[in-house]
Amino acid sequence: MKVAIYGQFFKTNDIIYIKELFNVLTKNNIKFLVEQSYFNTIQKNIDTKNIATFSTYNDLKNSFDFMITMGGDGTILRAVTLVRDSNIPIIGINTGRLGFLATVQKEEIENAITAILKNDFEVKERTLLSVSTSSNKKDMLPLNFALNEVSVSRKNTASMITIETYLDNEYLNSYWADGLIIATPTGSTGYSLSCGGPIITPRAKSFALTPIAPHNLNARPLVIPDETNIKFTVKGRENEFLLSLDSRVTTINSKTEIFVEKASFNLKMIQINKQTFIKTLREKLLWGKDLRN
Repeated sequence: MKVAIYGQFFKTNDIIYIKELFNVLTKNNIKFLVEQSYFNTIQKNIDTKNIATFSTYNDLKNSFDFMITMGGDGTILRAVTLVRDSNIPIIGINTGRLGFLATVQKEEIENAITAILKNDFEVKERTLLSVSTSSNKKDMLPLNFALNEVSVSRKNTASMITIETYLDNEYLNSYWADGLIIATPTGSTGYSLSCGGPIITPRAKSFALTPIAPHNLNARPLVIPDETNIKFTVKGRENEFLLSLDSRVTTINSKTEIFVEKASFNLKMIQINKQTFIKTLREKLLWGKDLRN
């Protein structure tokens, strides 16, 4: 078995868990490589002799069985830019905070690796969004996909913007707001949720359109089939606006048409210990908890 290890940030408190992960993998004769930037941040604190590294998507391809991430959900979003369409499943060890995607707790590392060795896990596929523009901006390619959401928002102004939106080439609405979020089921518990959007279960074949602080108060979040082709343009007092794909941001202008659709590939996530989406909702959002006592 061969696994890739990726982390976005290094925290001193993580040392004990990184060491445990390395030890468990070594004990079970599992070959592992560490992403180069993450390796550079941990080597001053951990003995990294004889540990190999990788740097890019081209180093991964299909030669790895799994990718293990150390961090929170943001780390997984960044890891997707390395995995892309390689079909390498991701398992997230949560050393962050909420952990909707990184569902393996840091105290459960050995149990998680044991479950993988015993094939005691499920592979869950997550839909992604794909983005293109009328200007074919090179700075968006080839990372023109998003696991959580695609959003457009104002830039260098406190004024609202107008997002003229079409679904399958039919005019829907001109949102007068701070921005607009197009969220996948995975992203429905993120930025979209904080803006009043609906929670969508991962297997639902749907996307959500969620306006950000709309001034036309009758504009409400809308759930649409994930086969829908979405097009929008943005206008405002300024000529430039922000287009965000998860945590990656680029600038567009008012002449740019944005096209959003379901990506041609899915992300594979590992689920172990029966840590289902419904169970995660109950635990992370405290559903069913009476906090008065």
